[in-house]
Amino acid sequence: MRFVRQVRKFVFSYNVKGAIMGSILNIIVAIIVGAVSGWLAGIIMKSSHGVLINIILGIVGGAVAGALLGLIGIHFSGIIGGIICGIIGACLLIFIARLIKK
Repeated sequence: MRFVRQVRKFVFSYNVKGAIMGSILNIIVAIIVGAVSGWLAGIIMKSSHGVLINIILGIVGGAVAGALLGLIGIHFSGIIGGIICGIIGACLLIFIARLIKK
């Protein structure tokens, strides 16, 4: 019985650690993909934002574009797909911000 408890404790702690590490890795990848897509969108739209704004634009733009394109049946997967989706969304957000400023 004691052995079973030890095995359960080990399996549970391993799954929790694996889930936490997986979440941290997903956050790091999202930040990198957001930074790259925000930077590329800034170049495409000839916008001069800082690094932090580029990361935010890329992440939020990727989420917005993913939702909008998903509604019409277009889906992206993988890192390259995330970058493409982030670029589209960040360009859209920059365009909307320019319309609001005018």
